[in-house]
Amino acid sequence: MRFHTTEPAFRFRQGTQPLLISMPHVGTHVPPALAAHFMPEAQQVHDTDWHLERLYGFADELGASVLVATHSRYVVDLNRPPDGASLYPGQSVTGLCPVDTFANTPVYASGTGPDDAEVAARRDALWVPYHQQLRAELDRLRAEHGVAMLWDAHSIRSVLPRFFEGKLPDLNLGTANGASCDPALANELLAIAQSAPGYTGVLNGRFTGGHITRQYGQPAHHIHAVQLEMTQSSYMQEAMPFDYLPEHAAGVQPHLRRMLEAALAFARQQAVPQRCAE
Repeated sequence: MRFHTTEPAFRFRQGTQPLLISMPHVGTHVPPALAAHFMPEAQQVHDTDWHLERLYGFADELGASVLVATHSRYVVDLNRPPDGASLYPGQSVTGLCPVDTFANTPVYASGTGPDDAEVAARRDALWVPYHQQLRAELDRLRAEHGVAMLWDAHSIRSVLPRFFEGKLPDLNLGTANGASCDPALANELLAIAQSAPGYTGVLNGRFTGGHITRQYGQPAHHIHAVQLEMTQSSYMQEAMPFDYLPEHAAGVQPHLRRMLEAALAFARQQAVPQRCAE
């Protein structure tokens, strides 16, 4: 098995404000030759961050740039380090090219999982272009505005015994335990999340941010990164057929927008356009 795809690695829309929204886990495409090796459950790509483009439909109104993955995380996980190192040593995690699902069931039929060469081929075809675009856009935003905000958007089922006990808080903000974002902004975002009626929020709880947050968040260099892992029960049906629930989504969308508006307001306060600073 050697990886081949005819689909682009990502979709990208360039905005006008110093904010990039990354959606590395919304992709659902699995090349047919690869899908043939998947178990039936994996072929349904259950662990997708479903409908986030629709949920963040106000992003264009805010002037944000948006970077969206096209392929399933089962093909390659764009929020993992390129060497496959664990994000949470000692805890259960899925890998760069996952061989098991969140429910701890196998992705592949027996004996058909990826070897090292296959992992490298997928990384080169999908992981590398996504991260090159992410890096280039953050550099462009910082050069133009003097600061760049990265919002890494995720969602997950609210109950997943493999990864955490009980029900997950609804709005899980991660800043790499304070390393990827100015603490003042992180605390403001947390206050918005915790004041949202009917929702729960936490900062650097079970999810402190994946590779993207940790790699690109560099407050000292005027790039601030925040991951939001939100419960899918806040806006959609968590079981098949994974339907978007507009009435549920309408409840949480104003709070998402408030957080992004707060991030943009913070960026504008910090902004020193490069042409003025030189």
